[in-house]
Amino acid sequence: MADAAAPESKVCAGAGCGQPATLVCPTCIKLDLPRDAARFCSQACFRANWAVHKQLHGQAAIYDPWIAERRFKYTGTLRAQYPLSPRREVPAGIERPDYAETGRPLSEEKEKRVRRIEVLKPDAIEKMRVVCKLAREVLDAGIAAAVPGTTTDAIDAVVHAATIERGAYPSPLNYVGFPKSCCTSVNEVICHGIPDQRPLQDGDILNIDVSVFKDGYHADLNETVFIGDKAWRDAKARALVDTTRECLKQAIEMCKPGVLYRDLGGVIEKVAKGNGFSVVRTYCGHGIHRYFHCAPDVPHYSANKAIGVMKAGHVFTIEPMINEGTHADDHWPDQWTAVTRDGKRSAQFEHTLLITETGVEVLTLRDGHDVVMDGLAPPDHLKGELEKSA
Repeated sequence: MADAAAPESKVCAGAGCGQPATLVCPTCIKLDLPRDAARFCSQACFRANWAVHKQLHGQAAIYDPWIAERRFKYTGTLRAQYPLSPRREVPAGIERPDYAETGRPLSEEKEKRVRRIEVLKPDAIEKMRVVCKLAREVLDAGIAAAVPGTTTDAIDAVVHAATIERGAYPSPLNYVGFPKSCCTSVNEVICHGIPDQRPLQDGDILNIDVSVFKDGYHADLNETVFIGDKAWRDAKARALVDTTRECLKQAIEMCKPGVLYRDLGGVIEKVAKGNGFSVVRTYCGHGIHRYFHCAPDVPHYSANKAIGVMKAGHVFTIEPMINEGTHADDHWPDQWTAVTRDGKRSAQFEHTLLITETGVEVLTLRDGHDVVMDGLAPPDHLKGELEKSA
């Protein structure tokens, strides 16, 4: 609590107290909230009224929801900026996954008990091709909106609109209660960042993770992009992003019938460590088709114990998360936002893949580009400068 330096006529806001106030809630000061309800006569009175008083913090126009969490400490410089916008509506005529209303993916939970890697039939594969193409278009729409000054909530609005325009459902929306239509992970956020009111800043790196459900099937992909000229000029950021792309590329090049899923992590970790980075171990790639997440698990680190051998008709994601510093992660109190434990940056790229009789098909590939997703060239006015510094 901070000293109020206020006249004694100020009265304590504690319920039924009425004593002269000498202290002011420090959170209310930071949020620039009215002082009348922020003044207390003592630390004991403040603690006694905390459960009711803290609800006032949500009245700030833009506020940090975790600023008063005494047991929580941010690991880096990024801060949550609330309030979240209301849940976006999906037109009634669009098919929904089973969790859309309840938040609980019951069919997926049942499938996970079996842990069987499904071999998709030709008609299912065609549906996967269609939904993956749509997801590619949706992600590209989101990337186009990712510029300095745009909030991640505004990017979520673009992704949501692009999804429903295609007659599809945004798979993340209410999946196990997730409140938004895509994930936006900035700087030290590893994955599952919730779009909020923070404007993107020149120098940020941003991962947009898009998943789409249509005609009974899901698609999943993500990319990390540079925000503004400052990010493009940041050699360390470019090294991190380029290494993450290369990790995904080399893992995809391994994929064909007969390859063990557990072997992908070895090549990913070799590339990452060879460039001075680490591999996140908590999260992995996964099977995807009728279920958003299912067998197989696809860890991105070496010496893992993943089960399964690739067969024609398997569909799954590879999505390495590569960190500048430690591989260890923490979580914000929202229980979704995963961040690097040391506050250093993280990058990620993801594709949905189909194993064919002769190799692999990248279902979420950008037209005209290879698996490293090299379509995101720097702005024309920076090309010469970056070529000289390469």
